[in-house]
Order: sequence, then structure tokens, then C-alpha cells
Amino acid sequence: MHFHRFDEPGKVKLDKISEEPPPNVTKQEARDRLEKIGEELFELQGWMWGAHTHSVLLVLQGRDAAGKDGAVKHMSGALNPRGVAVTSFGVPTQEEREHDFLWRVHKPAPRAGRFAIFNRSHYEDVLVVRVHELVPKSQWSKRYDQINAFEHELADNGTRIVKFFLHISKAEQKKRILERLEDPRKRWKFSPSDLEERKRWDDYMAAYQEAIRRCNTPWAPWFVIPANRNWYRNAVVSQIVLETLEDMKPKLPAPKLDVREDMID
Repeated sequence: MHFHRFDEPGKVKLDKISEEPPPNVTKQEARDRLEKIGEELFELQGWMWGAHTHSVLLVLQGRDAAGKDGAVKHMSGALNPRGVAVTSFGVPTQEEREHDFLWRVHKPAPRAGRFAIFNRSHYEDVLVVRVHELVPKSQWSKRYDQINAFEHELADNGTRIVKFFLHISKAEQKKRILERLEDPRKRWKFSPSDLEERKRWDDYMAAYQEAIRRCNTPWAPWFVIPANRNWYRNAVVSQIVLETLEDMKPKLPAPKLDVREDMID
């Protein structure tokens, strides 16, 4: 599967990355792989739950209609729901605005043995906030270092962090927005603000690129996922999550008591 991870600081060029899957991958191949991944994820999640030493935080960012909800559905659908919590971050409440911008993000971070999925995240504070100039540059520009420190703290305490940018083209976004308007079942997803945000496409491109460049770290890497095709997006995201769990090598604890002899008549 094809995705982009950036191991060299400052080498992120989103306009040079295709939003389409590679031509040698078929829809059926991706779906077959996704089914196999689901079985492996479920087993490894059980090991992580039993080991109870580490957790996983998955961060999903992307433009309107990039498919964040769909990616969450497919990721969480392969996992045992008792060990998964999904949090969506919208406009901050009054209470949240009265704290530092990371205050609302720390509480839903995952407990040991569990997954947390952020549908949008603390990165909105260097994306929307930056594009709409909701705070001065002198304030939001400091947040990259603050985000890195926050994620480093989580990682030091056993949380594996994986961040996904779902990369769609402007033409594909237009197609999806129109589909929402034309389909009564999807019309509720449309907001007039989607069109206003679309006018700021280049501003968001610069903001995403800067966030990925400044906050791509060994303890919390960014992956750019070609997301014009949902079947490919779902397979690649799940593959990366699987590889993350495999790399963690969770070890199940030994039983506290061996009762086998006592159970033999």
C-alpha cells in the first residue's frame, strides 16, 4: 500500500503528492487486504488490552468531505468497541476557551490498553485558527512546539501516536459536496460554511503543510493518505494501524495463579 511518511524535516510538499491510488492497486485487492487486516487488528488489540502497558492515539485531519467519518467507521469497526473511544472536536465551548488550547484534548487521550480516535484534533488550533486569524500569529505560531511537547509527554507515558492527513483534490471535494446536496440521506452533512472554507483552499494547504512539517516527529509521525478513493484510503489507514500494533509487540502478562492441577479430578 502507498502512503507518504516524512522522515526529513521540511520536506513536505502536499502539491507534489497525488490524491489518487497507484494504478497497480485494484479495488478488490484493497478490499481483500482490508478484510484480512481487520482480523489481525482484532487479535492484536486483544493483546494490547491484556498487556495493559500501552495505548494508541489515532489523529484524523483533512478538508471538508475528505472522509474522516468513513475512516473512523472502518477503523473502529475492526476493533472491539469496549477498547475504543472516538472524540470529535468542534468549536470550543466557553469553558474550553477559558483554558489553554490543549486542555480539552488531554482528557480523552487513551488509557492503557485502549485506542482513542480523534476526528479532528488539537491541530485545528494551527489550522482553522490560523486561516481565520482567530488569534494573533504571535500566539498560534507557538503552538507547534506546544503540540510537540504534549505529544512527547503522551509518548513517554506509553501512548503510540499516529496522525493521518486525508489528502483529497479540490475537484473531488467539489464532487462530494454536490453529492451531499443531491442525496437526501446525505444533505444533513452539508453546511454553507463548507463553501466559505473551500474559498480558502490555498490558505488551508499552507496551514496543513506547515503543521505536518513542524509536528512530524519520531514519537508522533504524520502520514499523508491519498484519499480520493475511499476503498484505498480505508485499506492504507488500517494497514498503518496494523503495522503500529505489530511494532509495539504487546506482551501478555503471565497468569497470577496456575490452577490447572487444582482443576484435575
